[in-house]
Amino acid sequence: MKLLRKNAIITGGTLGLGEVIVREFLKEGANVLLCARDAAAVERLQTELQSGAQPEQKILGQTCDVSSPEQVTELFRRFSAEFGNLDVLVNNAGIYGPKGLSEEVDWQEWTRAMEVNLYGTFLTCRAAIPLFKNAGHGGKIINLSGGGATNPLPRLSAYAASKAAVVRLSETLAVELKEFRIDVNTIAPGALNTRLLDEVLRAGPESVGEVFYKKALEQSASGGVPLEKGARLCVYLASEASDGITGKLLSAQWDPWPELHTHREELAGSDIYTLRRIVPKDRGKEWG
Repeated sequence: MKLLRKNAIITGGTLGLGEVIVREFLKEGANVLLCARDAAAVERLQTELQSGAQPEQKILGQTCDVSSPEQVTELFRRFSAEFGNLDVLVNNAGIYGPKGLSEEVDWQEWTRAMEVNLYGTFLTCRAAIPLFKNAGHGGKIINLSGGGATNPLPRLSAYAASKAAVVRLSETLAVELKEFRIDVNTIAPGALNTRLLDEVLRAGPESVGEVFYKKALEQSASGGVPLEKGARLCVYLASEASDGITGKLLSAQWDPWPELHTHREELAGSDIYTLRRIVPKDRGKEWG
């Protein structure tokens, strides 16, 4: 088992990719505190998972809005009381936010997407870092990004901006925490058929645009990227195999992450798998 006796917090853990990450972590022997905003969903999943857990494996659920400092504080207080040392934090909680032209979308919905996707990620990282440092044995932070971080997403500006910010936040934390052996990485799980896709289809082309809506229809018909790919990448980044790999944005679908540790030294001094500015000479131009 790759995560035997590791203690993990997984946010947004009751639906879609988050639930699959929880199940994969448990399968690999981890102890898990999962959280989400829906109290009934948390209780239901916790009860189901406990029935199939190993005798010494601990599974707990907690209702938590990750954008609330008070609720995040309570989440980590309970974790410390029940689990002790923290080994892994997976920030999966996220929302699409408003869909439409930037000058027309509701401001409260726009800021709410930033609160959940960016502030929620920072709040949990901020709470986790002292636990990692005090334990003195390193740690793993895995943040969920997506296609919005590396490509423009017209009519989904809050999602795109927040997910790009999560990547740069993760790169920054990776540098801050490297001396403490705390690895911080971001993953792009691919085009998933989850509730977020359902939201796009319900919104229609008038809100998300003809091109994005057409892609969503094609994705729905094809089945999308299997949720297990993103979950297995999370397992890899949480495991000892990935020790020292930090500050990277990895695609579950396209990157050769199962063997990434064989390139550990090359990656350590490289900007591969990062967000960087492209200048003219990078594209063979002589005018810049």
